[in-house]
Amino acid sequence: MKNFAIMGVAGFVAPRHLKAIKHTGNELLSSFDPNDSVGIIDSHFPKARFFTEFERFDRHIEKIRLENNKAVDYMSICTPNYLHDAHVRFALRNGAHAICEKPLVLNPWNAEALAKLEAHSNNKVNTILQLRLHPSIIALKQKIESSPKEKIHDIDLTYITSRGNWYYASWKGAIEKSGGICSNIGIHFFDMLIWIFGDVEKSTVHLMEHDRASGVLRLKNANVRWFLSINSSTLPEEVVAQGQRTFRTIKIDNEELEFSAGFTDLHTESYKHILKNNGFGISETLKSLELAYNLRHSKSEPLKNDFHPFAKLPSINHPFQSKPR
Repeated sequence: MKNFAIMGVAGFVAPRHLKAIKHTGNELLSSFDPNDSVGIIDSHFPKARFFTEFERFDRHIEKIRLENNKAVDYMSICTPNYLHDAHVRFALRNGAHAICEKPLVLNPWNAEALAKLEAHSNNKVNTILQLRLHPSIIALKQKIESSPKEKIHDIDLTYITSRGNWYYASWKGAIEKSGGICSNIGIHFFDMLIWIFGDVEKSTVHLMEHDRASGVLRLKNANVRWFLSINSSTLPEEVVAQGQRTFRTIKIDNEELEFSAGFTDLHTESYKHILKNNGFGISETLKSLELAYNLRHSKSEPLKNDFHPFAKLPSINHPFQSKPR
């Protein structure tokens, strides 16, 4: 049994981490979040300590190590994206392995600095890249690896996950804190595509707005037209008619990749790999981090030649869209 602490326990993704800690037979000693809406802890670890102030959480982590001789083995980090760097450093300074949600950091040089810090510690920085553990994605990678190496595949990626007005009032709506939608909702898909189809050779951005982004990627073995959105007005009519607010599709050579099922336990699978020292490290997340960084700093080009058809949808200037702060 390993001892865990978790930062950002009130966050959206934290329940998956709590479940993973529990289902892998480990113990949660302590948790932290400025928000105290954390009743979910009772379903998993009712005896775990909880703090709303980082300073008291910091003191508690140190106290249990020095006075109780009960060190935290793993620190799970589910905090806002812009805090990941500092919280991974906090984990390493306290002698714990880090398990960090995506994106590990917002800027590639932050990851390089973390790698240097990791090298001087006895602990590892693990990143959650759960799509790499999805059975359908693994099967696709095996299929592509067995196909002719010179073949260039044509891919359409469309991911729309509707968000309400709250999104723009939260840290997620501030690009300097979330990295924008390429980092916040797209990075798993970018990582998966690079992992399967090879490195980025060329990138064109057609659209980069507060609620949507689109462009074309040339990977070693694929041409990718991609579209990401958090605006429900971009949903296809048939999806709206079914009362759904999310639309996710990947077409490879005009063939739909079915991977809608199988997501339930991917965090638990990630933890199993991490506990066996087979987690995805800093070097494995660098390429998608660099891509997301480059995309949000790219100048949009006019729609011509090849582009994702959803890039032509009319834009709506949301009244609560993020402003520079």
